[in-house]
Amino acid sequence: MSDQTPRHVAIIMDGNGRWAQLRGRARLFGHHEGARRVKDIVRACPELGVDYLTIFAFSTENWKRTQSEVAGLMKLFKRYIRREAASLFEENVRVRFIGDRVRLEPALVDLMDGLELMTAGNDGTNLTIALNYGGRDEVSRAGRRLAHDVAAGKLDPREIGDETFPRYLDTYVLPDPDLVIRTSGEARISNFLLWQSAYSEYEFVDTLWPDFTPDEFARVLSRFGARERRFGAVPV
Repeated sequence: MSDQTPRHVAIIMDGNGRWAQLRGRARLFGHHEGARRVKDIVRACPELGVDYLTIFAFSTENWKRTQSEVAGLMKLFKRYIRREAASLFEENVRVRFIGDRVRLEPALVDLMDGLELMTAGNDGTNLTIALNYGGRDEVSRAGRRLAHDVAAGKLDPREIGDETFPRYLDTYVLPDPDLVIRTSGEARISNFLLWQSAYSEYEFVDTLWPDFTPDEFARVLSRFGARERRFGAVPV
C-alpha cells in the first residue's frame, strides 16, 4: 500500500437489517451475517496497512429498536466474544471497547473485560468496538470526569484545551481516525466519534454491510490515497 494508506479507519456498519429483509429474513439474520463480515475485514487490515480499526456495533440510540431486536443483538455480542476470542488472540489482534457500559448486562461486560485483558499484550491490528456508544454521550461523560478533576484540584481550568480534553474521551489511547466509512448508502455520521473525526475523510458507500468485502475495503482505501489532506492549510 502507499504512504497515504489511512492508519486508523472507523466504520459505521449500516445495512444489516435491510440486507436481511431483502432476502425475506428477520433483521437479526442480517446482524449475524454482519458479524461474520467483521471477521473478514479485521483479517484484511494487516495486508492493507490499517493499524487501527474502529467499528460502530451498537449506539446509545439503538435502544429505541424493538425489544426483541435489542435482546437478540445482546445475545449476538456475547456469542461473538465467546466464539471469536481465541482466534482474535491467536491472530495478534488487540481488542478494546468504547461506550458506556453501565446499561449493559453484567455478563456481557464481564466478557468484554475478559477479551480486553486476554488481548492486552497483542501488538497487531487494534480493533476497537463501539458498544452502547454515542459521540455526544462520550463528550458528556468526558466533561463530567474533567469537571470532577477540576473540583478536586487535580486540573487547572486554564490548562483545558484541545490537547487536554481528549485525555478524558473513551478513545484516549487511540489516534484520531483518518478515514470514516459508512455503508448502506446513508450519508450521515449518526453521532459517531464526533470529536475525533473533526478532520477525518469520509466515504459513503452504497453497499450494505454484509456485502462489504475486503476487496471493496481495499478500493475505498485506494481512493483515500488520492485525496489531498490540508487540515485547514493552503497547499504549497
